[in-house]
Order: sequence, then structure tokens, then C-alpha cells
Amino acid sequence: MKVSKFVIALALCAPVAANAGVPDNQANRLGNDLTPIGAEKAGEGDIPAWTGGLTSVPANVSYKAGDHLPDPFASDPIKYTITAANAGQYAAILTDGQKAMLKTYPDYKFNVYQTRRSCAYPENVYAATKNNAKVGELVGGGSGVAGAIMGFPFPVVNNAFEIMWNHTLRYRSYKVTRQFAAAPVTRGGDYTLTIVQDEALFPWSDPTKKKAEELNNISLYYLSNTIAPAREAGNVILVFDALNATLNGGRQAWQYSPGTRRVRRAPNISYDNPGTNSDGLSTSDAFDGFNGALDRYDWAVIDKKPQLIAANDYKAEATKYADFLKPGHLNQDVIRYEVHRTWNFEAKLRPNTRHVYARRVYHNDEDAWQVASAELYDGRGELWRVQEIQQIQRYNVPLCNSGTEVVYDLQATRYLALGMQNEEPAINYFADELDPSRYTPNAIRQLGVR
Repeated sequence: MKVSKFVIALALCAPVAANAGVPDNQANRLGNDLTPIGAEKAGEGDIPAWTGGLTSVPANVSYKAGDHLPDPFASDPIKYTITAANAGQYAAILTDGQKAMLKTYPDYKFNVYQTRRSCAYPENVYAATKNNAKVGELVGGGSGVAGAIMGFPFPVVNNAFEIMWNHTLRYRSYKVTRQFAAAPVTRGGDYTLTIVQDEALFPWSDPTKKKAEELNNISLYYLSNTIAPAREAGNVILVFDALNATLNGGRQAWQYSPGTRRVRRAPNISYDNPGTNSDGLSTSDAFDGFNGALDRYDWAVIDKKPQLIAANDYKAEATKYADFLKPGHLNQDVIRYEVHRTWNFEAKLRPNTRHVYARRVYHNDEDAWQVASAELYDGRGELWRVQEIQQIQRYNVPLCNSGTEVVYDLQATRYLALGMQNEEPAINYFADELDPSRYTPNAIRQLGVR
């Protein structure tokens, strides 16, 4: 893996404070030996070469706008199944979190399929990403990004900060609306579904902008409105995420509560405060794998290698909640796993700062840059929680994005599933009606009426 070793050498030794662009000879690798977003094109073992991914609706499925996406790989057979009994045979491709799940739950397993490198993005995202390679810059000691715009800011990475910024700013379209379900599941398998309507406007992906400095330090407008169950309906949160957490106070957030009928500033929607609708099973900054400021941790690359991730999980997303949410863990019969190359890196809590997670280890798929899984350790150094994010190529856009997120609490032997689309309307990645004027503290009060 000559490419991997070369890139990792850069990642392990590069300083953080003043990284700016890469030379032309490195940027020109994009679209040649690297994919347009910086993954290795070449295959390796069970990983095939990337040949362009799914850029449109495949010929073998029937799809119309507004539908959930049919599975283009439904006929793929299971290649092998990993269980606690044979885990040693596959130890090289299992993360520590996956090994812990096999030890904790006797019936846990991974059905492994042919690796399909389906991730793909629009051509304008590829063009912007290549330019970003030359002009993108870390600022604020890794807490912010300048120069770049649209797509992935650091396709040829120099350090772990850049990997996480690629996850944070990855292309998810410009204006998006969705409805999703969340379920904190008890040890016995009981749960109450929480239904949320959320929407996001990503100024980073605004096609009219030329560089990050035009965005007024806002990378994301996010609005979340809980609509069920009745006792939680009407709770609304509004978040402006910062492109540089060291400027203007970083993230800004507000919350409307129907109980008080007031909009309040909500600085608690950040870091290790309990996540919204999480029943205490996750933190605010663990939503979407990781979000928000990176400033409480020191970040370092571990390696890059083939590992197991949940990918192309169309079948899981098409499964009814009653069949999907099971005691102990999700229904592993419907989840598809593949071997992908992942960037593996860690975050260690900085001295004189606080967070409930003293160490976090992430595994990001090279073809999407997004978090695929993570291990979260407590202050004693014990593995506390395991995250998994199922990945789906949204070929109707096209873009590669997350499906269901799950956080397994190994100490409580409970789990939280969120972002579930299984019985919800399809995500709208073309919500042109959204406008920045909608995202104000006064406007969210109107949404919070039960």
C-alpha cells in the first residue's frame, strides 16, 4: 500500500498550526491514483478498485422521486458470517468496538458481503475538492477551516484534524429536510419511538460562494422539531455551527420549550452534555458520529487499513422498526457489512479540560470520509460505548451519507438508535424552499406549538 504509507507519513508528522494546501503534484493525484475526493483508487485484497461509484439510479432498480431507495445489491449473497466463535480468524479487520460487541452479546454477528465501492458525488463537488486541496487551510490550531469551499476541504490529508473536518464538511447537498425516528432501547427490548423533523442548510455547499471567508463563520444552520410522542412534541432546537470555533463564541444554539413557551440560549447543546432525545445514552457532540468543536482533544492518526464497516445498508433501512429494534442490539440479520479501507485516528482529552469521554477512537471510510464507527472510553480508560453509522449511497443525488446511527452502551447494556428512516418519508436533498431567514430564534417559537 505505497499510497497509504506515503499519506500516513504526512499525517503523522505534519504540524497542525499552519497547514495550508498541498503542492500541485499532490493535488494532481486526485482523479488519477486517488479518487476525486482522495481515497485510493486501487483495490486491495477483498477491496476492489474504485471505478466511479453509483452516480445515478442503477438500471436494475425501479425508482421514482420521493421513494425510498431500492437496493441495487439485493442479490448479493453473504460471503461469510463473523461470530464470537470465529472472531479470531477475522481479528485483522475487526475494530476493538466490534470485538467488544461480540464478547458482550452472544448472538451478535456480522454478515459480510462483497465490497461495493458505490460512493460518488456530483462533478462540481469533485472540482471544488481539487481546488480545496491547493487552498484549504487549518486555522485556530485545527479548530477551523479557511480558503476552501464546497466538497471536502482536505482530500490529501496531513493530520487527524483534517480527517475530522472532511467528515464535518462532507457534501450532503445544500438544503435538506427529513423526518427520522430515535429509540432508546431498554435491556429487555422495550422502546418508545421519538419522531423528529429536522432540516439543514449548509452554507459550505452554497454554489454561489467562492471561499470559506464568505460564510460569516457559519458552516451549518440546523433546526430540529420533535413531533412525537405527545409529551415531547413541540421541543425545537436551532443551531448555528461555526466554521472556526475560536471566533465569535463558536457554536450558537437556542431551544424552545412548549412548557415555558420561551426561546432560550442553549449552550448545553454541545460537547458532553446529553444528546437531544438520547435518554442519556449519548452526548451532544456524538450526533452524526462527531460534531462541533475539536478543541478539547489532541487528535492523532493511528493508521489506515482494511476494516469492517456497515455499508450499502439499503436492506436495513427498508426493515420495519418492530423487526429492526431488538433486545440488546439491532437486528444483525438485516445489516450489511463490507471490508473498506478506513482512516483510524484517536482523540485524547487535553489536560485541564473536561469531557465524559477521555479517549475516542474513530474509523472513517476513505470513500466517504464520514465516521463509520467509533469507540468511546471513560475516565478510567475502560471502553464505555461503541458507535456504528450505517452508510448508504444516495444515488438519486448522488452522495454518500449515513443511514441509522446506533450507540451501544456496554456498561448499561442498552442502546440508542437514531437517524432511522425505516418508516419515515424519504429524505429530501433538494429542499429549495429553505432560506437563511427561516433560522432565527423568533421563528422557532412558531414551530413549537403542539
